[in-house]
Amino acid sequence: MNKYGVCNKCKAVNTQNIISKIKEFDGDATFNIGCQNFCGIGRTKPFVILNNLPIIADNEDDLIDKIKKQVEK
Repeated sequence: MNKYGVCNKCKAVNTQNIISKIKEFDGDATFNIGCQNFCGIGRTKPFVILNNLPIIADNEDDLIDKIKKQVEK
């Protein structure tokens, strides 16, 4: 089971949109929603913390692609 950290305060990510997209391919995932202490990055780029590994991208679509690749490993 994968654990995701998603910030609901950062401006660069739509939390509910990211969570719903992740659930489409990782239905057993658990989510820790709240500050992830990545405020500097979160102002300008979407990110999630996947099993304690930060994943950062330039936009939400790229972020989802990176997450999928990491989950498939």
